[in-house]
Amino acid sequence: MIDFQNVITTIHQSLKDEVNRGLVASYIPELADVDATNFGIHLRLINGDTFATGDWDKKLSIQSISKVLTLAMVLPMYPANLWQRVDVEPSGNPFNHLSLLELENGIPRNPLINAGALVIADILVSLLENPKEDFLNYVRTVVNDPTINFNETVANSERLTGYNNYAAANLLKAFGNLKNDVDDVLDFYFHQCAIEMTCEQLTKAFFMFANHGACCQQNKLISESQAKRINAIMLTCGFYDEAGEFAFEVGLPGKSGVGGGIVALLPNHFTISVWSPGLNEQGNSLLGMKALEQFTSMTKLSIF
Repeated sequence: MIDFQNVITTIHQSLKDEVNRGLVASYIPELADVDATNFGIHLRLINGDTFATGDWDKKLSIQSISKVLTLAMVLPMYPANLWQRVDVEPSGNPFNHLSLLELENGIPRNPLINAGALVIADILVSLLENPKEDFLNYVRTVVNDPTINFNETVANSERLTGYNNYAAANLLKAFGNLKNDVDDVLDFYFHQCAIEMTCEQLTKAFFMFANHGACCQQNKLISESQAKRINAIMLTCGFYDEAGEFAFEVGLPGKSGVGGGIVALLPNHFTISVWSPGLNEQGNSLLGMKALEQFTSMTKLSIF
């Protein structure tokens, strides 16, 4: 039997005093003020047992981690035509690059880069009566926690500085792959990225991907097939142009966000979340990547 508490405590102790912690995401002004010394880990086993260390109970801006949750929400509602509007291939480019989008006629490489997430956002804006409220309620239902909320200050900060996302949305619109008003889609997108959660809430949010589509309350929210496909996309596309490195070093499906959070999972076994705000050059948490590499090395638990 693995002593999981000892494993994550050992990892936390070995990394918490690292001098090189990466740089916080200063291009979103509200994230630039986050304390770079924050570092937390939370582990949730499939049987419900939990283990935690460090700043696991502080709220972080989930940012691009939200893209997996919008994908999970949209798949049961829009299964037939989704993959005609967004592909499932790794981009090999940073999350906000536009060059491939133009070369490939407005079809984003995958739903976990910004352009792909904007297409998913557009579909949800079309399908939902109150898109922001309905998505927030979906996340609260998945986690079974009504306290989860948007950080309106972060959403507004992104609205004022997200020029690259405005460019991507307008390019998608020009190719006919955005059906709604650009401002409406971006308003939804900036809010989904501005959801705040703790590491504990993140392990609950991603539990369904480790549990054949059933959330912590054992309610079936997506099918086994949809969970499998989302896990595959996370493995190949969840870390932008560092997805191969994450698969090589860690060996788990997962998703990162520029708020410094990473969530990863092993189907039938566990979900694990790590938060350290400092990012590496690819926009992934520097200590988070190291912590997860140590975790799978020490426990020998990965998909490989």
